[in-house]
Amino acid sequence: MSTIESAQSEKRLFPPSGAFVQQAHLDSEGLRVLHDEASADPGAFWLGQAEQLVWRTRPTQGLDDSQHPFVRWFADGRLNLTESCLDRHLHTARRNKAALIWEGEPGDHRVLTYFELHREVCRTAAALLRLGIKTGDRVIVYMPMVPELVIAVLACARIGATHSVIFGGFSAEAIRDRINDAGAIAVITADGGYRRGKVVPLKHNVDEALQHCPGIRHVIVVSRTGQDITMHPGRDHFYSDLVKAESGHCEPAIVPAEHPLFILYTSGTTGKPKGVVHSTGGYGTQVAFTAKHVFDLRDEDTYFCTADVGWVTGHSYIVYGPLIHGATVVIYEGAPDTPHKGRFWEIIDKWGVTIFYTAPTAIRAFMRWGDQFPRGYRMDTLRLLGTVGEPINPAAWMWYHEHIGRGRCPIVDTWWQTETGGIMVSPLPGATVTKPGSCTRPLPGIAVEVIHKDGTRCGPNEGGYLVITRSWPGQLRTVWGDPERYRKTYFGDLTVDGRSVYFTGDGARFDEDGYLWVMGRVDDVLNVAGHRIGTAEVESALVGHPHVAEAAVVGRPDELKGQAIVAFVTLRSSHAKTPDTADILKAHVVHEIGAIARPDEIRFTDALPKTRSGKIMRRLLREIATTGHAVGDVTTLEDLAVLTRLSATDSDEE
Repeated sequence: MSTIESAQSEKRLFPPSGAFVQQAHLDSEGLRVLHDEASADPGAFWLGQAEQLVWRTRPTQGLDDSQHPFVRWFADGRLNLTESCLDRHLHTARRNKAALIWEGEPGDHRVLTYFELHREVCRTAAALLRLGIKTGDRVIVYMPMVPELVIAVLACARIGATHSVIFGGFSAEAIRDRINDAGAIAVITADGGYRRGKVVPLKHNVDEALQHCPGIRHVIVVSRTGQDITMHPGRDHFYSDLVKAESGHCEPAIVPAEHPLFILYTSGTTGKPKGVVHSTGGYGTQVAFTAKHVFDLRDEDTYFCTADVGWVTGHSYIVYGPLIHGATVVIYEGAPDTPHKGRFWEIIDKWGVTIFYTAPTAIRAFMRWGDQFPRGYRMDTLRLLGTVGEPINPAAWMWYHEHIGRGRCPIVDTWWQTETGGIMVSPLPGATVTKPGSCTRPLPGIAVEVIHKDGTRCGPNEGGYLVITRSWPGQLRTVWGDPERYRKTYFGDLTVDGRSVYFTGDGARFDEDGYLWVMGRVDDVLNVAGHRIGTAEVESALVGHPHVAEAAVVGRPDELKGQAIVAFVTLRSSHAKTPDTADILKAHVVHEIGAIARPDEIRFTDALPKTRSGKIMRRLLREIATTGHAVGDVTTLEDLAVLTRLSATDSDEE
């Protein structure tokens, strides 16, 4: 069967308030005009959006798709993206406006104005040039969430070096593989970073990795924690020593629009790291357009995205997108529950945050901790909320709306991927009536469809494969060093009207109103007695019960049904497990979806295995459900102790 079944229904509607519509960049009529322009001539539409960037040579070409699926956008344009993020603001009132507000986990903080950020980026860029790093070289950035992380990324872009940020939670083995795959010649790191009150030994991890990385010539070390580290003469340099001799001037390297701005590695099924390559002009255009309209960004906003710059959300919506528009960006080093579970709400009140962008997994953690934590803070400056990372279930959406937005803030539920570069499907807060759990409609210029495996289009509420049928400027250009892997991974088997299309890896459906509902990764679809059921729907039904804070659903082999449904459930702190809790939850799923989705087994746990970006590692849960223990790669897992506790959990299965 090529159809994914869906039984969920959501009828609640939340139109934007009249007050929000009046001051929004786009209302419903403005959105309709943009859609019409984009549909009539996509190339001209995106050329118009590219005007949001500073170009040295303005492009006249839109899309070049002659080598499909290898595309080029704005190929005759030339620019340096840091001029859009920094230089343009120095001649305006933003010169002395806060660009970055940084909050460290221990409570220290720093504020950098646009003038100061520009100066530090130029000093760092000049130091890189003095070390012999040049346009086209690859530089690894492996750092905690400190201002120097943003500075390092922009300094690489300033000189035309391709940056590759490795998330600060990765191990030495992961660093080694990414350095060697990228052919990097330098690493920018720190002595350590703080996470849940502990020090993460970043420099130690780099030293261990570099035992097998002969191409690295330089390691630049930012002092954050002051711990003892080993410095290798000739190779290692303290960041402060390098930049103190530099002035605040460094001419930007002007590069073609298709110049690779960065490589960002994602997990691949082969075990070999998969380096997603993004361009400069196309990527910059995509994030500029989406940051402005999805977040309705304006000069007076203070914007707080809780992602790490080690992930694409941090690249697009901490660094490049907001800075292009001169926003004030709050970045936080640590965990949301350190030193207490009200940390995010404390930061919002302290800095007067107006826009808050976080992940559904974080929201469900907030739900589990209890309503009393956000209730202790005013948060009256908030005007817009956003979600990113995975589908948000309606129960979590409503909690977010009521307890964080206090019933007055629009929610932009955004769907996109590392590979798309920027947001693809989202409400626009002044124009879209939202439904809890739906990312609503594709943005102007984005062509998204849900199809059967044979390429025919699915009807309303018919689940299928989520594909993108037309190129967009932020599209990944290739997999670094492996163009054939790019072609096979993203443009392999699915076609529409005889042409290969980009497969997102997600299952989805459009409802009767044309709203998109993402149903989870196709790899996670369950095949139960001939029925294909998306795990996201079963999880959403479980979390819809008032006792449940979080749930993850996987399948395990079953001789009779093909697959049995196993649910791992975390209860809210206010509800204890009783002998009949499992039966109550199973009955709730039957009521919400139907008997076919009834979990065969429910395991209760105090935590789920997650990466530090908040993604649930369902692969490990499948291993536990099938064999009783996890044997696969746990490099990106935040808390290894979770696996031990999960393996020891009792099953309710009869």
